[in-house]
Amino acid sequence: MTIDHPDPVWVALRTVSVLLGLVVVVLGVRVAVTRRFPIVWVRVARLTESQRSEPLRRGGVLALLGASLLVQQVPLLTPVPVVLGRALFALALLLIMGAMGWFVLLRR
Repeated sequence: MTIDHPDPVWVALRTVSVLLGLVVVVLGVRVAVTRRFPIVWVRVARLTESQRSEPLRRGGVLALLGASLLVQQVPLLTPVPVVLGRALFALALLLIMGAMGWFVLLRR
């Protein structure tokens, strides 16, 4: 499937998932670098004090999960060889495993 696929619904869903992945990466990097949660996020999610003390942990996980989502969508939006598609899928799985490891190992 490429971006010129005849079914516009699938193309729209893939594009939305790419945009969502970009937003998650940017938000995760922002939280991890500034070590502060956005105020709206704190209010909506009603984070406890122990959760508010972990912005680096949560921001890193968000950034890795967003990157995984972006890597998964590349073979579906652009024509790539099968071997490269499989390598990108393996990279996406490694990013997910890295996010889980980041969450488990990074504690205060």
